[in-house]
Order: sequence, then C-alpha cells, then structure tokens
Amino acid sequence: MTARFQGKVVLVTGGASGIGLATARAFAREGAGVVIADRDGEAAGRAAASIPGSTSIAADVGDFAACEAMVAHALASFGALHVAFNNAGMPTPIGGEFEDIPLDQWQQVMATNLSGIFHSMKAEVPAMRAGGGGAIVNTASVAALVAAPGMAAYVASKHGVAGLTKAAALDLIRHNIRVNAVCPGIVATGMTAAVVENPEMKAAAEAQVPAGRIGTPEEIAETVLFLASDAASYMVGALVTVDGGVTLA
Repeated sequence: MTARFQGKVVLVTGGASGIGLATARAFAREGAGVVIADRDGEAAGRAAASIPGSTSIAADVGDFAACEAMVAHALASFGALHVAFNNAGMPTPIGGEFEDIPLDQWQQVMATNLSGIFHSMKAEVPAMRAGGGGAIVNTASVAALVAAPGMAAYVASKHGVAGLTKAAALDLIRHNIRVNAVCPGIVATGMTAAVVENPEMKAAAEAQVPAGRIGTPEEIAETVLFLASDAASYMVGALVTVDGGVTLA
C-alpha cells in the first residue's frame, strides 16, 4: 500500500455509497483526510464512521450554499482542501418518448448532475487557490461521450459535465488546479441494482460490454486516485473512459 495522499485533504461528494464510497475508502487508505458529503447525511455519517480519518456532512450539491458549507467543513476539520472528487449525481428512468420527459425531471437532473458540479467547483476553488493549487476530478459518464435512446436528460447533463470540465480546466490550470473527469460505463452500484440483481438483465448488459462484465466501484476509484495524484500532473481537461470498451463498439 502506498501513501500518495499522506497529509492531503480530500472532499468526496456523493460519498455515502457506490463509486463515491469506494473512492473515499481508497483515499483514506492512502493517507488522506477525507470529507464525505452526501445528500443523505445519515448515510454519510455511517460511511465516515467506517473510514478512519474521515468526517461527514449532509450536502445537496444542487444548493450552492450547501457546497460552500461542505468546503467550510473541510477547512474547519482539516485546515485545507487539496483534492475534490465531485461525484454526486442522479439517474433518470430509461425509455419513453422524448416529448414525455417531465419538466420537473429535467430540472432536477440538471440541478444535480450539471449545476451540482459547477456549484461544487465554485465553492472548492477559492480554498484550493489559497493552498497553492489542487486537483479536481468530476464524475461524467460514457453518456458524456455518446447518446442512448430514452435518456435525453441524463445524456445532456453528462455532456454538460464534459464541457464544463474542459472549460474549467483551461481557466484554472494557471492557478495550479488541474481539472479532469472520469467517464464510467455500467458499474455495480445502487443506481444499477435493478440491472445487476436481475440475472437476465445483467446478462444482457454484460453482452453489450466488450470486456464481458460490469465494472466495480473500486475500479473507478483507482482511476480517480490516479487523476488526483502527481502521476497525472500533465493531464488537464481529460475525459478518461473506464467502461470495459463500451464506447469502442
């Protein structure tokens, strides 16, 4: 086990479950002080209780004031902020006609998946600049690169994350803040439980993946840690696909 993040402070949004939780655990194992932020404050607290050197806060990233509060909590708890993994997001139901997408669904998805990334970065950047720089990794998706039928709101939100990541990367690299994004394919999390736990649906999903299987949260976490580490010091505005080859087919 290495200690790439010894003495570093890491903020993880959507950190109470799935990819966020796996990544929080991985950062802690490598020496970081970790702040777990999640809309579900109780789940965030349970996650923090299971990870030495971590703390938690309830935060809905759709609310900029909540994002300011989570950064303030990081500073109060650890005195700095070096890395942020902006992972909080939500899925949408798959299928249906485009014109039947409810307006409230569109607005909620955009508020969480796209505005939530913007709010998080806007709150994080001043703390990172004060500390001389940092690394930000945003969770996009293969839906940031390709479209799928019946998923217009989700696809649009994740394409927005891709563009926002690139634009922010250009603006912030002069302040020694690197911004990149990870683009997972289908991963075994709570969001995909309906597929993963149904043998027929799981088999159908795996048949679409050239690697022949669904990914794990830990595999995404390893990519996030790489992007946040000094080993990725020349990566700026990258969209790193971790999808078992789905976007190659």
